[in-house]
Amino acid sequence: MVDLFAKSIVFTLTALILISCASTSPRHPVEHTPGSGPVELPETDGRPVVAYALGSGAARGFAHVGVLNTLDNAGITPDLIVGTSSGSLIGALYAAGIRGDALTKLALETDRNEVIDYTASKRGWITGNSLQAFVNDKLDNRLLEELEIPVAVVSTDLRSGRKKVFTYGDSGLAIRAASSFPGLFRPVEIGGREFVDGGVLSPVPVETAIELGADIVVAVDVTKPPSPEREIDGWIDVLHQSYLIMARAMSAVETARADIVIRPEIGDMSLLEFEQRQIAIDAGAAATRKIIPKLKHIIKVKWNDTQ
Repeated sequence: MVDLFAKSIVFTLTALILISCASTSPRHPVEHTPGSGPVELPETDGRPVVAYALGSGAARGFAHVGVLNTLDNAGITPDLIVGTSSGSLIGALYAAGIRGDALTKLALETDRNEVIDYTASKRGWITGNSLQAFVNDKLDNRLLEELEIPVAVVSTDLRSGRKKVFTYGDSGLAIRAASSFPGLFRPVEIGGREFVDGGVLSPVPVETAIELGADIVVAVDVTKPPSPEREIDGWIDVLHQSYLIMARAMSAVETARADIVIRPEIGDMSLLEFEQRQIAIDAGAAATRKIIPKLKHIIKVKWNDTQ
């Protein structure tokens, strides 16, 4: 079965042939354009600042729900959330106060059509408008800087190839930019620049969490590992497998700097496979339970070191 990633490539190449005129991303004027700046971390009274670095993975990102709820149940809460792609979406919902059963319910009951809208364009076959509207609706139109926990959203500048970290402004637009997987979503224009998925540069945004002041980073890696058993027959399979290898290699570089790395065993779940979201949530919870004792020990040791 050809993966949805591969299908997106075929669709895009077909569009290049069928669409003769150039298409540009629509402008979406917003009152509060997303931008970059320092985050205001909470007072911790000497306790080390704990950050969650939630990685990219599209539908595999449902595992973040299980991770966050399990950490909550263990009495561990973050002072900062840094997310890219699906990690930015789940992280923002959590930071807005949607947690526990409410977060699980929202994850399981959201229809794919609520967040995915299709278009005929050679720049991507999902516009991202629905995702942006969904986020702002669930967050009650709160800006990134208005959420209960500081949030940083990692995206990629399509022209310069540089990382862009949004820390304030329109939450839905920032998360849409961070989640615009090339070939699937059209690039997103913000402030005269075009942005795509943060996972292109930073599949698990550990470095950004450290740059923003984290003392302890809990990284959640939901990237899909390359499969040794996968049949690689044509160029699409070769390209897909190469992407998986590249993403896993980049995530390994960043997660090496994390204090804790959580890698849920999700299996062969593809990018838009909402049908397996409960499996992903359960995998996230199971992987997190294993690291709770170690994480509590790290927090205790680092706290004692500051006394």
